[in-house]
Amino acid sequence: MLKMAKCKQFAYCIVLFLHLIGSSMAARTTPDDDVLDWVKKDNRRFLHADIRVGDLNSTIKFYTESLGMKLLSQKDFPEQKYSKAIVGFGPQDTHFVLELTYIYGVDKYDIGTGFGHFGIATQDIYTVVENIRAKGGVITREPGPIAEGGSTIFAFVQDPNGYSFELLQRPPTPEPLCQILLNVLDLDRAIEFYEMALGMNLLQKYDNPQEQFSMAMVGYGSNLTQTTVLELRYNYNVTEYTKGDGYAQVAIGTDDVYKSAAAVKLVTKELGGQIILPPVSFPTTNIKITSFVDPDGWKTDLVDNEDYLKQLQKKE
Repeated sequence: MLKMAKCKQFAYCIVLFLHLIGSSMAARTTPDDDVLDWVKKDNRRFLHADIRVGDLNSTIKFYTESLGMKLLSQKDFPEQKYSKAIVGFGPQDTHFVLELTYIYGVDKYDIGTGFGHFGIATQDIYTVVENIRAKGGVITREPGPIAEGGSTIFAFVQDPNGYSFELLQRPPTPEPLCQILLNVLDLDRAIEFYEMALGMNLLQKYDNPQEQFSMAMVGYGSNLTQTTVLELRYNYNVTEYTKGDGYAQVAIGTDDVYKSAAAVKLVTKELGGQIILPPVSFPTTNIKITSFVDPDGWKTDLVDNEDYLKQLQKKE
């Protein structure tokens, strides 16, 4: 009888412990009917995109000498057998940057057909293209208007790993690394997902029947020329894309990863996608993060703003 009483007491303690844990987690979120409204008020910006490269040094050289970026940090992790570098047009605490990962012994990655390109805004596209050409870079589209009589001047170049960059002629902008193009299978669904789950705004949408595609620009703010945007593209009659293993994910800052995860979870029930990493604080960095994939399988990390800035200050 004594043993049975102890077992019941132990079971009660376990139930009470789980209840307290559940109550603690619930306290960190808001009710379902409020969380989607909160997302639109959250303090968010694009932090970085992660890509894998086969030669870190040659990639850094191309991005700094040809594209005009700065090497912001570089570190080797011999025990884990990889190296990492951060490049961009300004400091990480204010700018969208690229995080480059080199894994020992892997010299080539499959970029796949789903990832499109990154966009860079420049005031003098012709000089940039000639500089890239002089350094042996690959120009896949010479600078020129988008159509006869058009006002938008753009060009395409390729980095040493095969990643494509669209160069856009624009006035000075606070965010030169300005676009990530991802191909999607249902444009309206993708727009709705990023609006609801991530609080983005639809900044532009257009259809091009002649070239058989539709496009939408979504992001934070109200002007697509002043901020980084996701360029979502639907190509007529395409029913499948390959992801490859080159492009990894984009990271976005948030004031609360728990509320952010709750919002994403709600939206995935209706539109698809999945939380693949519930909110967690990594002990090595003390940064809270949650991760998900959208209905097309594109991965996003949501990172705590305060933790992110603290980690940057430690590096300094």
